[in-house]
Amino acid sequence: MSLDSVTQSVDEAVSGFFEPIAKWLGEVVFYTVPVGGTDLPLIVAWLVVAGLVFTGWFGLIQLRKFKLAVDVVRGKYDEKGSTGEVNHFQALTAAVSGTVGLGNIAGVAVAVSIGGPGATFWMILCGLLGMATKFVEVTLGVKYREVHPDGTVSGGPMHYLPKGLTERFGKNGKILGKILAVLASFLILFFGLFGGNLFQVNQSYAQLVSVTGGEDGALGSSAGALFFGILIAALVGIVLLGGIRSIANVTSRLVPAMAGIYIVACLIVILVNITAVPDALTSIVEGAFNPEGVAGGVLGALIIGFKRAAFSNEAGLGSAPIAHSAVRTKHPASEGLVALLEPFIDTVVVCTMTALTIVIANPASWGEARAGEDIGGVTITSDAFETVLPWFPYILTVAVLLFAVSTVLTWGYYGLKSWTYLFGRSRASEVTYKVVYTVFAVAGSLLTLQTLIDMADAFLFTLAVINIIGLYLLAPVVKRELGTFLEFVRARKADHNAGNGDDDQEPVKTTV
Repeated sequence: MSLDSVTQSVDEAVSGFFEPIAKWLGEVVFYTVPVGGTDLPLIVAWLVVAGLVFTGWFGLIQLRKFKLAVDVVRGKYDEKGSTGEVNHFQALTAAVSGTVGLGNIAGVAVAVSIGGPGATFWMILCGLLGMATKFVEVTLGVKYREVHPDGTVSGGPMHYLPKGLTERFGKNGKILGKILAVLASFLILFFGLFGGNLFQVNQSYAQLVSVTGGEDGALGSSAGALFFGILIAALVGIVLLGGIRSIANVTSRLVPAMAGIYIVACLIVILVNITAVPDALTSIVEGAFNPEGVAGGVLGALIIGFKRAAFSNEAGLGSAPIAHSAVRTKHPASEGLVALLEPFIDTVVVCTMTALTIVIANPASWGEARAGEDIGGVTITSDAFETVLPWFPYILTVAVLLFAVSTVLTWGYYGLKSWTYLFGRSRASEVTYKVVYTVFAVAGSLLTLQTLIDMADAFLFTLAVINIIGLYLLAPVVKRELGTFLEFVRARKADHNAGNGDDDQEPVKTTV
């Protein structure tokens, strides 16, 4: 029996067993209600409302404290003796690598095909709102993280939900927090294996095959798929063994590289078509409030834009605080401010660049997709670049591979922290997880397991329901932490202005 027939049999068996479960779960989690002639997924509304609430609660913090966030990333407010494993920049790139991925390339193309150019406007707005949510959850992640005797750090909803709710509500909060923590750990672990690992490897392999001669090319055979899977698994396994420091060292180089390659390519297309930019911007703004050919009109474009942004930047899902919790800092809100840059980079910059490139280049495949043809998102984006750069599919392949590897690495770390929360931090437990995770990377190039990937998506957004309830209940804690950090910043500035501004000195003790 050939390898191809074995993998096909496995795909069919898994799909046959899990498909009814995945379908039911998807209908529940992504339940829609009719609004203005289109369908609104309630989970998207849940995420957007959270962004609105936290934006109001913290007084447009994403705009008011944007410069301060950049200063923190630059290390301006670092302190000697801070607990943690990585610096602010490394924590940010590790978290960004988990969100910036294939969705920024393919998902955005789908959004502007269904929702028209106007979906871009709403996507940007949702990304800006998500910055406030990300600030809240990451501040809590650092506040309630667990520092182990060996200096490593564990954080995320599985830690701040039980600890924070116990601190605020006593025994009842402890019981609720423990239940929510176990659920959060399981949901993150499941998504990490299938959505953050298997799916990323599968899609990057498909793109690589497409530019190397298709199924008749060097990598089109089952042997080629196995080779690719083993290569990715080996790379991931080596880096994963080094923990967050190793992952951060890799992602702090990969993320700027992949973002740079992609954004430069976008700018080339835009500059070549510079005369089309005013019309493109006009179509984006007009399409947001007066879209043509979009189901549900304005609401249809809004929902598509919000959905794309919510699915892309993961604000409110509880995943990013796991990476951010490893930062070296004495002030939890300092990393919360750093984290609000994450949706800005992912959605406001990278997603918007993709949308602008497609709208400006206006490839034939985009018009066909808007007319109802079933065309893949990667194809539309690739065609947009190809109008100016005929060789761009090769560059896109490099970008896809970098996006995929960095995402697999970050979700490997997220999954590890969930695994150890559930099964303990023993060496045997950690090695078991790392072996399982690397095996899934190999399987990613051989199997599609689309049904399990659909389940993983549903699980990840179920986590948003659990996590955001906790964020609402613990928001007053975040308010206090922000006040403490801002007092520290004012004291540091005062010392500096007085001529005693050694940035490495210990901070003035402050209370709120």
